[in-house]
Amino acid sequence: MKVRYGDACLSLQQVYEWTRKFMNGVSSVTDSPRPGQAHRVVTPEAVAAVEAIVKENSRVIVNEIVAHLDMSHGSAHHIIHVKK
Repeated sequence: MKVRYGDACLSLQQVYEWTRKFMNGVSSVTDSPRPGQAHRVVTPEAVAAVEAIVKENSRVIVNEIVAHLDMSHGSAHHIIHVKK
């Protein structure tokens, strides 16, 4: 297989790993969620709350929104700068 597919061919170790996973009931080849950075969840309620604060004071800073709404800096920044 290495001659035919070159570097795109799975190693024998990887074949054993996939075989073990399928024997244990894994039926999907997609990656499972991994621990690490949490997924950003921006709800319509959070968007409405941030928009209300910005309408009240257009010079509000992200840190004030974060403190007031108890949300992450990244979520507040995302709502302000991306969700338009």
